[in-house]
Amino acid sequence: MPSPAHAALRALLHEAGFPAALADAATLTGTEPGLPSSFRVGAAAQSSIAAAALAAAAIHGRRGGPQQGIAVDQRHALAEFRSERHLRLDGQAPPDPWDAIAGLYPCGDGGSVRLHTNFPHHRDGLLALLGNIPATREAVAAALLARRAAEFEAEAAEAGLCVAMLRDDANWQAHPQAAALTGQKPFTLERIGDASPVPLPPAGAQPLSGLRALELTRVIAGPVAGRCLAAHGADVLHLSAAHLPSLPALEMDTHRGKRTARLDLRSPAEAARMAGLVRDADILLQSYRPGALDGLGFGPAQAAALRPGLIYASLSAYGPMGPWSGRRGFDSLVQTATGFNQAEADAAGTPDKPRPLPCQALDHASGYLLALAIMAALLRRAEEGGSWLVRVSLAGTGQWLRGLGRLSDGFAAPDPTQEDIADLLEESDSGYGRLTALRHAAAMEATPPRWDRPSMPLGSHPARWT
Repeated sequence: MPSPAHAALRALLHEAGFPAALADAATLTGTEPGLPSSFRVGAAAQSSIAAAALAAAAIHGRRGGPQQGIAVDQRHALAEFRSERHLRLDGQAPPDPWDAIAGLYPCGDGGSVRLHTNFPHHRDGLLALLGNIPATREAVAAALLARRAAEFEAEAAEAGLCVAMLRDDANWQAHPQAAALTGQKPFTLERIGDASPVPLPPAGAQPLSGLRALELTRVIAGPVAGRCLAAHGADVLHLSAAHLPSLPALEMDTHRGKRTARLDLRSPAEAARMAGLVRDADILLQSYRPGALDGLGFGPAQAAALRPGLIYASLSAYGPMGPWSGRRGFDSLVQTATGFNQAEADAAGTPDKPRPLPCQALDHASGYLLALAIMAALLRRAEEGGSWLVRVSLAGTGQWLRGLGRLSDGFAAPDPTQEDIADLLEESDSGYGRLTALRHAAAMEATPPRWDRPSMPLGSHPARWT
């Protein structure tokens, strides 16, 4: 009987259109639980990372490279699912990216809400919504005791802010957004335009050598997808703009292997430069709120018109359908809204103490699922042509994680320290200083993943292809 991780791997490869035999090239080692959780985060980490590696191996073989086996150890995969926690800059942990008032608060009706305030405009908007209160936990806590949880969640969403009400699984499953996700796959591939087949170039040093990925992402999930593509050899150009907030403590981890440039798409001249980049790209990966790039002229249909044959990959919080399809969200909020925090608390025997997953599993798994689906779309483009839209959502990934089952002894696992995973780390120079960071967890016989470019701050390179 296959392990839960192997079963999950086979299912992911099937959904992506790969032959079942491809899973036989994977060696998965280690057993659960590897982190303190009642959910199979180990199987999720191991299977999603392995699936992306096998997709890369399949592309390399299609390009004329040698067939190869891959291996993923569960301890390493789980460490990589917490890569931002294990990063060190010049031997020290980088500044905590979490804002002082972010977190879970009780409301006056007995419910609770989680606030995400790591970006200044989200923090300032919530403080204004609460009556222009001071930016202290005490002031926020007092203000929320005068609010009802569901009403405040809806009010914040209407204002474009980031709040989630704490729900248990039953309440989430009764929600219309959960109904919209029912039966959905962890990722979708949709042909959105006609184009002639684009043959894969002859084999290079890495599976994705010679392929160009334009990345417009922030925080963790989208950047992890781009980092995975870069590890397999893609030329990844990350684009941001000077007016947008950033989180350097996360970026120094996820920028490994990429170039970083800035363009302000509100400027006609810079939007024209963006259009030129799209015309020469193979992949456009984006994780901004639904509709944001459409309004700037670079939604899926618009980008595919500029570059027939483009693979357009899009991450959202809650998926493309349902009443929350346009809602902003982050891993911590989606965990809270969809029942994970309460489920973990109940399993731990502390139902009055909501408990997050031991890693931002929705973010990291979504990143590798995006990379897997992008590579599957590249193969479809080579075989049948077309422009392709890849979609992944944090809530959909959560639904997939739930489907992997639960662990009765999950909280018996120790919580690994930096010293416990020291053998999985590597050092490199960067534009920030000397980095100590996780090696990629997938080992490949012929094309070991690597990052050939150092991690650099936003805007370190010109906005052009090399």
